[in-house]
This record gives sequence, C-alpha cells and structure tokens, in this order.
Amino acid sequence: MNPRDLPDGESPLAPPQAATAAGPKPSTLLLVAMTGLGPFTMQILIPSLPMLATALAVPYATIQLTLTLYLVGVALAQLVYGPLSDRYGRKPLLLGGLVLYLAGSVAAALAPTAGWLIAARIAQAVGGCAGLVLGRAMIRDSYPRERAAVVLGYVSTAMAVAPMLSPIIGSLLHQYLGWRATMLACLLFGLPLLLAVRARLPETLTRPAPLPGLGGMLGAYIQLLRIPAFRGYCAITACATSMFFSFAAGGPMVVVQGLGHVPTSYALAMMLVSLGWSSGTFTAARLVSRLGTARMLRIGTLVTTAGGLVALALPLLATPTLLSFFLPMVLVALGNGMTQPSAIAAAVSVRPMLAGTASGLIGALQMGAGALATVLAGVTEGGAGIATGAWMLAGALGAQLGLLLVRRAGG
Repeated sequence: MNPRDLPDGESPLAPPQAATAAGPKPSTLLLVAMTGLGPFTMQILIPSLPMLATALAVPYATIQLTLTLYLVGVALAQLVYGPLSDRYGRKPLLLGGLVLYLAGSVAAALAPTAGWLIAARIAQAVGGCAGLVLGRAMIRDSYPRERAAVVLGYVSTAMAVAPMLSPIIGSLLHQYLGWRATMLACLLFGLPLLLAVRARLPETLTRPAPLPGLGGMLGAYIQLLRIPAFRGYCAITACATSMFFSFAAGGPMVVVQGLGHVPTSYALAMMLVSLGWSSGTFTAARLVSRLGTARMLRIGTLVTTAGGLVALALPLLATPTLLSFFLPMVLVALGNGMTQPSAIAAAVSVRPMLAGTASGLIGALQMGAGALATVLAGVTEGGAGIATGAWMLAGALGAQLGLLLVRRAGG
C-alpha cells in the first residue's frame, strides 16, 4: 500500500458493484462483542470520576484524563491498526490488541496512583480499540457498500447494550466493591472474548496489501483526505461523535455536582441515551437499503442538529432537571444512530482496497474530536449544563458542514 495504489484519476466514489466482496462472513455476535468492548471499557468508569478524584487525591481535571487520554490512545492506535491489518490480516492484529487490553485491565485494577491508572487506561484503549477498527474493516471485507451499512447498523444496534449497561455496572461495582472492581470486570469480559476470537473468528482479508512503511502510510492517509467525499464523511462522524463526548465530560459534573444526584442516577439515565442510539441504528438498518445512504445521512444529521439546539436552549431557559438534561442527548443519540453506520460504510467504501486504512483514519478522527470535546466541555462546564449544550451544538453544526461537503462531491 502506497500512494501509487490511489491513482489521482480514479473516481473518488467507487460504485457499489465494484466493492462487492465474497470473503468469509464473521459471526455477528463476535462482531458485536469485539466492537462493543472499547465503548464498554471507556464508559464503565465515567460515573465514578467525581469520587475517584477524591479517592486518589487529585483534581477533577486530572482524573478526567482517564477519559481524555483513553480517547487519544484509541485515536492514535487506529491509525496503526488499519494499515497493518491491510497487510497482515485482521485476526492477528485483533488477537494482539486483546492481549494488550487484558494487561492494561490488570494494571488498572492494581493502580496505586492516578498516573498509574491513566497509563493503564491508555493500554486498555490501545488494545480494546482493535475490535472497533478491525470490526468495521471485516464487515467491509465481507459485504458491498449498501449491505455493509445494513450490517453496521445491526451491529451498532446490538452494541448499544454495552454503553447502556457499563455505567450501571460501574456505578454499582463502585458503590459496593470499590472502583477497582470495575477494572476487574473489564478483565472478566475481555478474557472470554480473546478465547472466542482465537477459536471462532475467520480471517476476512483475501488480498493483503504491501506493508507501506511510514511514508506509505502517510501518503495513503493524505490521498484519502484529498477526496472531498471522504473528508465530508469524516467530518460528519467526527463532529457527531464530539457531541456525545461533550455530554460524557460535562454530564457527571452537571448530574452529580450541579444537581446533587448519585452516580447511579447518572448511569440509569444513560440508558435513555443508549435506547436513543439503538433506535436510530435499528431504523438505519431497516431503511438504508430503501432510502440510500445519502438520504439517511440527511435525515440523521437533521435530527442530531435539533438535539444540539435543544441541549443549549433548555438550560438557558430554566435550571435543568435530570430529565431535561438527558432528553436532548437522547435526540442526538437517535440522529447519530441513523447517521454513523451510513457515513462509516460510505467512507470505507471510497477506496475498497484500503478499507482497513480508511477505517483506522475515520476512527482516529472520531476519537480525536471526542478527546478535544472532553477537554473543552470539562474545562468550561460549571454544573449548569450550558457549556455542555453549547459544545454539543457546535458539533452538530460541524456535522452539517460535513454533509454539505459530501453533497457537493456527489455523495
């Protein structure tokens, strides 16, 4: 894989017929588990952040790095997993990532200081994100573009169970056994997954690409980013993702410190967000074949923008309640669920021979935008929900700009 694999004269939007794959079909259950491991691990600690800062005697901004640097680790690792998986296959990289994830989980459970915990969380992130990026690539290996969007929609619908349950599991474990038990729970989920992947997951890469080297990797990324439609799909996914992480960073402060609720209340309310996401992805999976990815993107982005507007308007008009704070995010999650599968499937179909590289790049940009959003929301949120709503609206407007770029490119 090098820049010559991406001729300038090639059409930036490959037709679906050219992308049809006939490789082995991975188990949907395994795809759900390996894709959901990273989000599960990320969110299991979020309800505990305000108390964790007290327990480890550090400022809230410091302990929030367990989320921000987790996202940075996910972003950077995806840039490596994608190209390497295009050369060596999806399964070997996935197995290596899961081993690193288990090591990071053990280190996090034993962490004596905040610095140790942050480093262990980075290891968890780098290892756990293998399933996220490689799951997308495996779906793209096995299905043409429109069908890939359908499969991604179903996987995302089922995957919503992980972020729905992980905050509840984390808050209950923290309440009764302490925060270290949340990291041991990650170990208990990750080990069976490693064994199942090793025994049951087929290799879906049928035509390995040459190892690019650093220059080739950068060249391939640059070539992808030179395609206007790809840039638009990346902007849609990254900006829409930033809305969730703005909420994830500001939410615990608003709910626990601003409104005086316990972490379990936050975790239970997050179930509404997961239900919104799963409803959106299920809708996308059912309708994308009929409406097409372009119309699905327009509808989903419109819903997301409406959620961003409401998220800012409500706290400006009145003091938030638990319900009024979460309902706009439910609307955002619904729109995101309708948008993300189609945008991702379209992005990794721009250059089918570089599906892994494209998946890694779009995932890195998503997590990079998420990391930036956690910093911005964490620094500016004072507990009233206004700053969180403002950053959510900013993400929605960015997604609208990405959609405009896609439409101008004919996507």
